[in-house]
Amino acid sequence: MLNISPQNSVTKRLPEGQWTCLERNPLPAGNRMMRNWLLALLVIFVILLFLPWQQNIQSKGVMTTLDPADRPQTIQATIPGRIDQWFVREGQLVKKGDTIVHLTEVKVDYFDPELVGRTENQVRAKEGAIITYEQKAGALAEQIAAMRAELILKKEQLEAKVKQVELKLLSQEADMEQARLALSIAQRQLARTDTLFQQGIKSRTDLEDKQQKMQESQAKAIAAENKVAENRQELEVTRLALRNIINEYNNKVAKAQSDRFSTLSDRFGAEGELNKMQIQAKNYEERSQFYYIIAPQDCYISQVMKPGIGETVKEGDPIVTIMPANFELAVEMHVRPMDLPLVRQNAEVRFIFDGWPAIVFSGWPDLSAGTYSGRIVAIDNNIDKNGQYRLLVAPNPDDRPWPEALRPGSGVQGIALLGHVQVWYEMWRKLNGFPPDYYGLEKKEKEEKGTKAPIKSLK
Repeated sequence: MLNISPQNSVTKRLPEGQWTCLERNPLPAGNRMMRNWLLALLVIFVILLFLPWQQNIQSKGVMTTLDPADRPQTIQATIPGRIDQWFVREGQLVKKGDTIVHLTEVKVDYFDPELVGRTENQVRAKEGAIITYEQKAGALAEQIAAMRAELILKKEQLEAKVKQVELKLLSQEADMEQARLALSIAQRQLARTDTLFQQGIKSRTDLEDKQQKMQESQAKAIAAENKVAENRQELEVTRLALRNIINEYNNKVAKAQSDRFSTLSDRFGAEGELNKMQIQAKNYEERSQFYYIIAPQDCYISQVMKPGIGETVKEGDPIVTIMPANFELAVEMHVRPMDLPLVRQNAEVRFIFDGWPAIVFSGWPDLSAGTYSGRIVAIDNNIDKNGQYRLLVAPNPDDRPWPEALRPGSGVQGIALLGHVQVWYEMWRKLNGFPPDYYGLEKKEKEEKGTKAPIKSLK
């Protein structure tokens, strides 16, 4: 058995050539099939490791609208009031300008149904008062101008009279000097005649004649002096009258100006009151329009907040929630801060909408079924309260349209597509917890540079 004795060797009994244990004892058919399958799977797995894989970022999102004005909104009561009548029902489509609800007044200050008309009448009355004040101020201005013109005339008249009296005074002073000179001559003649009369040369008749002439000259001198004194007094009275007339008319002008300024002050006060009344009238008019709450746009009535008839509402209380009828859908999704540098505007995002079944291969979007495409249109630069950044994604115009049955508020699963790597690299990256490849994204950007619009940088 051990082939020790050459006489008893067993090698002569064995078949010639190379042979193995497996050839002498073959495996069962089932084992050979398992071996072949394992080898085939190993080859397929190795091939799959070198296939291209598109990196991505997945995040939950919610449906919204691209325009903020198209999002669900609540209509509040502009003024406090009491609900009087509803004109709509929940779920009803209303057009822009249609009446939703009518409110009645609850404040005592606005109970008068003719409040706006009466306030406008007050405004017109105040406008008439202002016109009267303007006319009065104009009349006073004209009166002041007339008094000033009259003062000029009176002044010229008195100044002319002063000149006249001065000239008359000069004439009378000349007459007075002449009378004094005549009196002096008469006195000397009387003295000589009296001397000659004493000597007997002149008669008494001559003496008496000279005495008479001297008396006449003395009377004329006294009369001339009285006239001069009278004219001087008249001159002082005229000058005093001139000063008095100036003061008198200045006082009249000052009083008229005071009345005019008082009238202007009343006018300005009336204008201030008119402005207040106009503002009040406009406020009353605008307030009367707030009794009817109207639809700001074509919309659906979603929910009525204050349904009761006769129920009071305060200023700013929500009345009804509406959903605009015409809107452009978008998806609001959030990404982690470590993934933010990898997303860019106009980058593609694939979506799985709640209620629409899909078969997804995240690394091979071309092989996925039931997904929809979108483009990033906005990236927030500030972090939200959950520690993530918000993205706004609009439909991709180059891909199939989104389902028409989608409504704001429904859930979405978003897959933001990044660069291409091999499958083995992606498995290695996820096993080690590394973020997606930055360098692949930068390489892709360099390849696409010149064919797309410049990408906005995030700060």
